[in-house]
Amino acid sequence: MGDENEAIPTILTDRHRTLGARMAPFGGFQMPIQYDGIVSEHNAVRRGVGLFDTCHMGEFIIQGSSATSDLEHLLTCNVATLDAGQCRYGLICNPDGGVIDDMIIYRTGEVSYMMVVNAGTQAGDFAWIREQVSDRTELRDVSQETGKIDLQGPDAPAMLANLLDDPIAGLKYFRFSENRLDEATVRVSRTGYTGEIGFELYASNATTLILWDRLLEAGATPAGLGARDTLRLEVGLPLYGHEMGTNRNAGESGFTSILSPDKSFVGCEAVRRHMDGGSVLTGVVLDGRRAAREGDVIQLVDGETVGEVTSGSFSPSLGRAIALGYVRREHVQPGQKVKVVTARQDLPGTLESTPLYKEGTARKSLKQFLEASS
Repeated sequence: MGDENEAIPTILTDRHRTLGARMAPFGGFQMPIQYDGIVSEHNAVRRGVGLFDTCHMGEFIIQGSSATSDLEHLLTCNVATLDAGQCRYGLICNPDGGVIDDMIIYRTGEVSYMMVVNAGTQAGDFAWIREQVSDRTELRDVSQETGKIDLQGPDAPAMLANLLDDPIAGLKYFRFSENRLDEATVRVSRTGYTGEIGFELYASNATTLILWDRLLEAGATPAGLGARDTLRLEVGLPLYGHEMGTNRNAGESGFTSILSPDKSFVGCEAVRRHMDGGSVLTGVVLDGRRAAREGDVIQLVDGETVGEVTSGSFSPSLGRAIALGYVRREHVQPGQKVKVVTARQDLPGTLESTPLYKEGTARKSLKQFLEASS
């Protein structure tokens, strides 16, 4: 994870220390791993509402007359079909099809976009994008002046609606709007990393501090990176550096909906060659509570090695251990019995399609949660 003394604090680091969070370096930043405990924070998001500091993420502004065409060439997802106020998940690939980063692109206007990238890859992403875009496209890194927090869980809509100046009831999944907190601008995005209904909130650093404090006062449970990891694993969302990286072709990720089949993008030929062969990312549900770890080998019950674990943890929602891993495509079918070979013992389990936790509320209508609270 790195040296804590060299890690950069976020604007909320002092708040985390006051709350008694256990801190550790992540992506070059000092981040809260947990407050009261991973399981309790995880359950708060699944059943109520959790609040995450995500100020470590990077934000780039990309705009100009050639911005759309440049982004179409740079990203695996379709960009030109985005409406203003819509966002989309996609990948940045190198010419070999390896994943430089996964990101969300926000269309903020006719020729203007915001891209949100991972903390640990931010500098490299910016340099790569700058090499790829034309002189007519303006690129700015606004990460240091942009605060970001995530409010996630079934109680999030009512809580946020009570704090912001403007209504949020019409906001659809993977859409965003400009709202206000005491007349200060807050970008409200119907996205997240937990599988539950919720929001990613972008604002100035000063407004982010106020918003964090008010959401805690309203009853949100502060949640750390530990819970963020178990939540995303349950719904099969990748973590860069584990499920994705330059050493893994994007065509093996299984996220075919973000790999446009009808346009040219950097690495597209290499990506398409891997979409029907090789390995593919899949879920593993283990029989017991002992977790697998990154690098553990996945075998069939007869001992044939067919894959490798990329992430693993105990699942609070399912009451057993789960994992994500790359398995040879011909063996990936729900119900396939496997064993994960760890340093201590073999862990029996079953391959399952994601999401492994299937009760998430992320795509449900905001209105039903707002009406339920009224």
